[in-house]
Amino acid sequence: MTERPAQRTPNRQLAALIAEAGFSNAGLARRVDQLGLEHGLDLRYDKTSVTRWLRGQQPRGTTPALIAEVFTRRLGRRLTAQDLGLDACAPVYAGLEFASTPEEAVDIVSGLWRKDSGSHAELRKIAFTPAGLVVPSRDWLIGRADEKVARGEPPAARIPAQGRTALRPPAEPGVPSPPRQRGQAERGPGQKVTAGDIAALRSVGELFRTLDDAYGGGHARQALVRYLEHECEPMLRGTYGEQTGRRLFAAAADLTRLAGWTSYDIAAHGLAQRYFVQALRLAQAAGDRTYGAYVLVTMSRQAVYLGHGREAVQLARVAQQGVGTSAPPVVQALLHCSEARGHGVLGEVRACTAALVRAERALETARPGDDVPHWAKFFDEAQLADEFGHCHRDLQQFRAAAQHAERSLQLRAPSYARSRLFCRVVLATARLGLGELDQACQLAAEAAGQAAEMRSVRAVEYVRDFERRLEPYKDAAPVRTYRDKVAALG
Repeated sequence: MTERPAQRTPNRQLAALIAEAGFSNAGLARRVDQLGLEHGLDLRYDKTSVTRWLRGQQPRGTTPALIAEVFTRRLGRRLTAQDLGLDACAPVYAGLEFASTPEEAVDIVSGLWRKDSGSHAELRKIAFTPAGLVVPSRDWLIGRADEKVARGEPPAARIPAQGRTALRPPAEPGVPSPPRQRGQAERGPGQKVTAGDIAALRSVGELFRTLDDAYGGGHARQALVRYLEHECEPMLRGTYGEQTGRRLFAAAADLTRLAGWTSYDIAAHGLAQRYFVQALRLAQAAGDRTYGAYVLVTMSRQAVYLGHGREAVQLARVAQQGVGTSAPPVVQALLHCSEARGHGVLGEVRACTAALVRAERALETARPGDDVPHWAKFFDEAQLADEFGHCHRDLQQFRAAAQHAERSLQLRAPSYARSRLFCRVVLATARLGLGELDQACQLAAEAAGQAAEMRSVRAVEYVRDFERRLEPYKDAAPVRTYRDKVAALG
C-alpha cells in the first residue's frame, strides 16, 4: 500500500489510543490485516507501517476506517478516523458492522444508501466475504430488541424552516413513481412520522418487490436505493414514539433487505451482504425477531448461490434457534428449506433429506387462518416443490428433481417470472441428467429467452450453468439447435 507524504507533526492521537488499547505496533498491524480479510481486502501492513502512521503519514483508501474499527472493538466505544488523527475517507468496506445502538444503525445504513445512489461504482464491486457473516449473526442471536427507539424533537436550529430541497428521487424510465399520500409535503429530518408514512413505505416495498419478481433486480434497484436515501432516511431521523418507531424500523428493514436482494440479483455480492447485515440490525431495532430470521435466510440463500454451503447451513440454524418454535408453520418451513439447500450444495444427502422432511411437515400444519407475515406469504406448495427440486438437482437425484420442478411450474403464478425461470432451468438440468437431451434443450431455450428479457445476472448464470453441463453433448443435434436459438437472442 502506498502512503501519502509525511505530515510535519507526529500523530499523538493515534499514539495515545495505541497506549490505551495496549497494542504493540506489530499487534495493531496484524489486527488491521485480519479485519481487512473479514471484509474481503488483502492488506499487508506490518510494524513499520504503524511507525509511519505515528510519524504522521496517512494510510490510503479504506485503511483509516479499518484502523478505527479495530480500536472500536478493543475499547468498546465508537471511534472514527478523525478520532485517531487520520484523514476521513469513504469506507467502502463499511456495512458489515452490527451497530450497538439504533442511532448508529441509522448512520451506517444511510451511509450505504447515499454511496450506492451516487456514482460509487466501487461499492458494487466489493467482494463477498464468508468471514463477515459470523459476527452479525452471532450478535443478532444473543442480542435483544433495543430498549428505546423513540426520537423526540431535535434542537430547532437543526431544522431549517424553509428552503428545504425537494427530496423526491427522479423516476427511472419504465419505473412508476412510488406512492405518496395526497397532500403530503416533502419530508425533512425532525418532522413527525405518521402511520401514513409507514403505510407508504410498505406500499413502496410491495411495488419494488413486484418489479423484482417480474423483471429482475436490475430493473428498478437504483430507484429503490434513491427512495431509501431521500424518503426513508429523513423518517428515521424524524420524531416518533416507541410504537411508531418500531413499525418504522420494521419497514426500513424490509426495504433494506429488498435493496440487498436486488443487489444480489445483479451480482453485487459484497454490497448485498452489507445490506443484509444492516437489515438484520434494523429488524432488531424493530423488535421483530421473526423478520430477523428471514433476513438470515436471505443471507443463507446468497451463501448457497456462491457455493458456501457450510455458512448457509449455519445461518439457517441460527435463524431457527433465534425464533424457536414460536414462528408460524409457514416460516418454520422456510427456515428448514434454507438449511436443506445448504446441505444440498455440500452433497449431504441425509441431512438435506431430513431438513426437507421437517419443512414439508411444518407446511402441512399451516392453516388458512394462520397469522402469516406479509413477507412469508410467497412460501406455499409451489415454493416448497421448487426447494425440493433444487435440492434433488444438487444431490444429482434427477428423477425426483424433475418431478418436483414440474409440480412447482404447474402451481407457480406467472407473476413470479424469475422464480419460474430458475425452476425451468432446474427441470432442464434434471432432464439432461436423465438423458432426455431434446426436452432439456427445449426447456433451457425457453429459459434463455426469458433471461434475455430480464435484468438479472442470476437468471443468466442459471442458463450458463446448464450450458456448462451441455459440454459433453456439444456435437449432438439438439445442442446445436439450442445454441442457434440462443445466438439469435443476442
